[in-house]
Amino acid sequence: MNLKLVEPLKYLFKDEVRKLGLELGLNKEIISRHPFPGPGLAIRMPGTITKEKIKILKEADHIFIDGLKQNNLYHKIWQAYAALLPVKTVGVMGDNRTYEYLCLLRAITSEDGMTADFFKFEKYFLQKVSNQIVNNIRGINRVVYDVTSKPPSTIELE
Repeated sequence: MNLKLVEPLKYLFKDEVRKLGLELGLNKEIISRHPFPGPGLAIRMPGTITKEKIKILKEADHIFIDGLKQNNLYHKIWQAYAALLPVKTVGVMGDNRTYEYLCLLRAITSEDGMTADFFKFEKYFLQKVSNQIVNNIRGINRVVYDVTSKPPSTIELE
């Protein structure tokens, strides 16, 4: 068999993986899906990983990504995600104080992932998503939006 080795794929960057997907004839919906890193949710949850924190983060990420899709923003953004930071903050829900996690939202624009800038949302969108996350997910009482460019930061947290 006259085969060529197409390794190592692990060294491809996200834009190169998308080009490869096009060459292989994959569905554009799959190719344009916001990349999800190999380590999964762990890379978006610094610190100790628990089943409870995974559940909380999955719910927050779903609300954020669903909001992007509903507002026709998903395909304008190169990558977006929610992260659960290892910080608890004081909040107020009803008449009670809460001590819950801080959720970070990140959405970036880029051509190839080597450099990136944060997506400039309208205030109403961030306000709506933040309220949905805080009001519907037990375990989060504060939402922040990351406005750091790459460089100096990276797209993911770790």
